[in-house]
Amino acid sequence: MSKWDGKSKGTILGYKIFVWCIKNIGIRSSYFVLYFVATYYFLFLKRSNQYIYYYFYKRLHFNYWKSKIAIFRSYFTFGQILIDKTAISAGLRDQFTYEFDGIENLKELLKENRGGVLISAHIGNFEIAEYFFADIDFKCQINLVTTDQEVTVIKEYLESVASEKSNIKFINIKDDMSHIFEINNALVKNELICFTGDRYFEGSKYLEADFLGEKAKFPAGPFLIASRLGVPVVYVYVMKEKELHYHLYARQAQGFKKRDSQALLHSYVQNLEAMIKKYPFQWFNYFDFWDDID
Repeated sequence: MSKWDGKSKGTILGYKIFVWCIKNIGIRSSYFVLYFVATYYFLFLKRSNQYIYYYFYKRLHFNYWKSKIAIFRSYFTFGQILIDKTAISAGLRDQFTYEFDGIENLKELLKENRGGVLISAHIGNFEIAEYFFADIDFKCQINLVTTDQEVTVIKEYLESVASEKSNIKFINIKDDMSHIFEINNALVKNELICFTGDRYFEGSKYLEADFLGEKAKFPAGPFLIASRLGVPVVYVYVMKEKELHYHLYARQAQGFKKRDSQALLHSYVQNLEAMIKKYPFQWFNYFDFWDDID
């Protein structure tokens, strides 16, 4: 059932270590520390390794040895993503370069003057997008809808070391459904709502779709809400490339009608698959996503 326990990789201790490294030895030198961290994960996180191996071997069709090496590369890349996010939030954005691909889709969305929906995934480094939006006069409040139980404590810590206040607000999904009112209020203010569409957890509503050649479950909420709101929907990813360079992609959702959540999911899956095949080491879902492992 694509079981996920509601907690992400990355702890408050990990962020504190990254902040210390960044401040004392620099960003690139901090990457060197990741060889030891990734090696530890590779050797001792047996269950997680099994899930990642399945992803590379069964779904992306890497050979045996390439899949084994890919496990290490995935952990190492995830560590780089965390270091970069921490560094940028601490005021070191000018040490990075970036480019925009499809930025006209975001500008067109804002012209609608009725809010909009961004759908991303646990791929790349979307949480740093706001720091890059500033350079294109993207003066719009972003609301990130999340179920992550750790996000509050990590967000509070990053704010304590940040040189500038984050523009992202978090809307936490609640059992009493009060988050729906928060979403509607944000749209009334012409703000943007951002969902991640690739983590279903047991007990919640879901939709199914073929994903990388195998049926998988996706959270129903983002696609039900986005398809019913009658506002523009854009897929957005911020992907790490060589050195300290990032590439932001924005693609208008196509091929779905209002209230057709399944068609929107199909469009999303096609878009996400293309991004995964281009950046296979940057999809960070370390659990049995396809519910296909004993």
